[in-house]
Amino acid sequence: MKTLFLVLLIYLFPHLTKSQNIGAGASVLYNIQSESLGVGARVNFFPNNTISYVPQFSYYSLFIGSISEWTVGLSVEAKVIRGNTINWYLLAHGGYNNWSNAGASGLEGASSTNWNLEGGAGITTNRCLRPFLEYRYNIKFQETHLRLGLLYIFGCKGDRMGYRNARKVRKSVVCPAYN
Repeated sequence: MKTLFLVLLIYLFPHLTKSQNIGAGASVLYNIQSESLGVGARVNFFPNNTISYVPQFSYYSLFIGSISEWTVGLSVEAKVIRGNTINWYLLAHGGYNNWSNAGASGLEGASSTNWNLEGGAGITTNRCLRPFLEYRYNIKFQETHLRLGLLYIFGCKGDRMGYRNARKVRKSVVCPAYN
């Protein structure tokens, strides 16, 4: 099964990246309640579609704040306002959370193994290198955090902004000579 998955991944990756269907990025995280900093990594499948699937990994270090934990999960992003240069999106995220220093917490029932469920909103651009900003609320731990990062879209061609329908937009522009 692992071999089949690896073969499919190797075969599909060039096709996905050539057609701007995948992006990869990194982010800096700030947990408002614990005043902790963390880092994140993500892969975005179908970043130009209305719905995107975004596997993610995040890590908060004990060296920068009071929390030491990592989370791996999947977000689903739904673009609700799509503009020429900026997109606004809503997101839902579910995942596994490993809280390394849960024993030091004063919270009742604190455990090192947890599930994670978040909802939130974000804003990003339509360029090949896309900065993004997200606000998230963790339902289980009742805490909020911010993510600021960059996403690179593979196979993106310069000023085409990464839109699938960019060619349609450009072709529909009326030539100034016929105004």
